[in-house]
Amino acid sequence: MSLIQRETPYPHWEFSDPASGDLLRVVPERGGLISGWRCAGHEVVYLDLERFLDPAQSVRGGFPVLFPITGGLPDNRLPLPQGVFNLGQHGFARQLPWRMEALADGAGVQMQLGETHETFKAYPFWFLLTMEVRLAPGALEITAIVENRGSDTMPFSFGLHPYFNLSSLESVRFEGLPAQCLNHLTMEDTSTADQMERLASGIDLLVRPTGAVRLVDGAAGTSLELQLSHPLDLVVLWTEPPRAMVCIEPWSAPRQALLSGDRKLELSPGASTRLHTRYAFTATQRA
Repeated sequence: MSLIQRETPYPHWEFSDPASGDLLRVVPERGGLISGWRCAGHEVVYLDLERFLDPAQSVRGGFPVLFPITGGLPDNRLPLPQGVFNLGQHGFARQLPWRMEALADGAGVQMQLGETHETFKAYPFWFLLTMEVRLAPGALEITAIVENRGSDTMPFSFGLHPYFNLSSLESVRFEGLPAQCLNHLTMEDTSTADQMERLASGIDLLVRPTGAVRLVDGAAGTSLELQLSHPLDLVVLWTEPPRAMVCIEPWSAPRQALLSGDRKLELSPGASTRLHTRYAFTATQRA
């Protein structure tokens, strides 16, 4: 496998498997962003290139990283024993430059983000966040390692916000979803089936599945399965019509977990934890 720096269609690093033709595109300086994944000849990941090329705009596409919170906080206020801090929607990891290198096992790349003077203003902890991203046969595997390098107990939640290409919002279905979900637009429990009928109108919901969640795109002849591991086993589904894409997001906790305590993760000084997720892609034929 090889890691090459490319300049087109935008500056990025390309990691590829010559045997399968599968590849990753990564932009570490833009929030440790996985910006592309090609599998079985299909461009699996959605990226709004025009928006991406404008650094003044937030990214619509790729795999934005959600840390140290998932979702937002009322008035962006995070009360902690150290004081009250201003922490924006989904945290700061997706907005900062990361370090990157090839993994020692040759299967992918490793990206790292640590505390800075700027992060201390929003989140007063010494931390190291490492993401190991690996190409596997027909799959993409991501492991996040969170380390507490300080002397205080560190609360956090973690998630990914990946965008996936669709042939159309009308041609897909989901399998493995529970009957009930939390509608993020109203913050009320509701019927998942009713929400699925609104895919093409726009949805934002959280589910607590008991197993894998599968997206089936009948028109494209493809399926994408999110294989979950505790504690990264909640799933958010989001569409933004008319974009022909859907976000299938593994989260460790729901919105406002650092306030409610619902599935809040905490690390003692010097401790670390690993969070793992896997996307498996299948196609009836290569693109």
